[in-house]
Amino acid sequence: MSSTLTRRRFHQTLLGAASLALTRPTLLLAQDGPQHYELVAQPYAHKLAGPSSEVSELWGYDGQTPGPTIRAKRGKEITVTFRNELSEPTSIHWHGIRLQNAMDGVSGLTQDPVPPGGTFNYTFQPPDAGTYWYHAHHESWKQVAMGLYGALIVEEPEPVFAPEADIVLMLDDWRLDRQGRFDAASLGQMMDWSHGGRLGNHLTVNGQAQPRYQIPRGSWVRLRLINACNSRILEMDPNRFGGRVIAFDGQALSEPLKLDYTPHLLGPAQRVDLLVKYDDAKPIEMQELSGQPYTFATLDVVDSGQAGGSEPQLPANNLPEPDLENAGHFELLMEGGAMGQMGQLVYNGRVQSRMDFMTNKQVWGFNGVANMTEDPFLSVARGQSVIINVINRTNFMHAMHTHGHHFKILERNGISDSEQAWRDTFLIGAAGGTTRIAFVADNPGKWLFHCHMLEHAAAGMTTWFEVA
Repeated sequence: MSSTLTRRRFHQTLLGAASLALTRPTLLLAQDGPQHYELVAQPYAHKLAGPSSEVSELWGYDGQTPGPTIRAKRGKEITVTFRNELSEPTSIHWHGIRLQNAMDGVSGLTQDPVPPGGTFNYTFQPPDAGTYWYHAHHESWKQVAMGLYGALIVEEPEPVFAPEADIVLMLDDWRLDRQGRFDAASLGQMMDWSHGGRLGNHLTVNGQAQPRYQIPRGSWVRLRLINACNSRILEMDPNRFGGRVIAFDGQALSEPLKLDYTPHLLGPAQRVDLLVKYDDAKPIEMQELSGQPYTFATLDVVDSGQAGGSEPQLPANNLPEPDLENAGHFELLMEGGAMGQMGQLVYNGRVQSRMDFMTNKQVWGFNGVANMTEDPFLSVARGQSVIINVINRTNFMHAMHTHGHHFKILERNGISDSEQAWRDTFLIGAAGGTTRIAFVADNPGKWLFHCHMLEHAAAGMTTWFEVA
């Protein structure tokens, strides 16, 4: 088997048979009072390609990938006591949560990494209900690839879906060797860092291949899809299986949306919540560039006596609308990568030579600079509205993520965005693609702004901004 995978052949190289009955990841239930959980990062062994495959040596939270699904209450304080039982430092980022800066989990910016044997208490109050996730944020190109991630679900004030009708699907592509084991030796390859990022050849949903889940017959069901891949953009057409979008990146839409464009691209770190209702078993399908669908999970219906009911409506979160007329304007130019223009790319204060690129792998840049700078990309007062125009002069798509804030997409390639949905991660097209976003910088602190194709971030596509 090839160590890489084209989208056209993605479904042809899925390894292992579908499991007949699978449990979901461990669930840490939300509590009415103060919530206190413990989470351990540790090595564990798992047969990724099925019971007959070779054992893969992975890293996970509480010895599993995904880690336990944490369910929190909107606005209620949560404390996670994290312990590191790995052989190297790590930290946890709570992706998409508008939390206080000291709890954001970015080693080297908001905290020191947690050393082997060390602990750290993360305490925050999630202000927004929705679908979020947590993952390692220290050498994340390696640690996330090895399995350090899990789902974080922030519940609405009043339950909208029954537990059996609320399905979390974390999707990941693993790179396996010819024996069906996790290919740890291929981590950090220059080819991945300078091209499209690390792409796997084996798809899992909640750590398993083609799982089946039971849902109540004739009831409204919420499918929470989370792209946990290092770099792969997943393609699907929810219309194929009767799905309508009710939330992007954790933020509810005003009403369910039937997409009029296909395929829907779910970039790394992005989430989409779908509303479905079935009377019979239904395959949940993904598609490739050729448009041919394949099943990545199946929903089996069971009689529960709870069918029917009105179409559910998610309550909106309270996010501040940006003041576009009085916003500060900033521009971010993306350069570098294979087959792209390197220009005068600066790293650690000096222009890099061709030999530098080969030795330090800093091959991408923002505004002519690779990786973190001493001064922020932008610095604004708290409450200032911000517009960022991102221009992509590379030959690859990218998934840009803002920490601590959600934004609205104003334009893509000069065309107004019709959805006007809140997001925390956006995809930008290759070779001249542009995207304008706007948000209110109301969360004080130092925040990352980076490509969530994790190899790209490590290889230079990382900067930061400051809210005074």
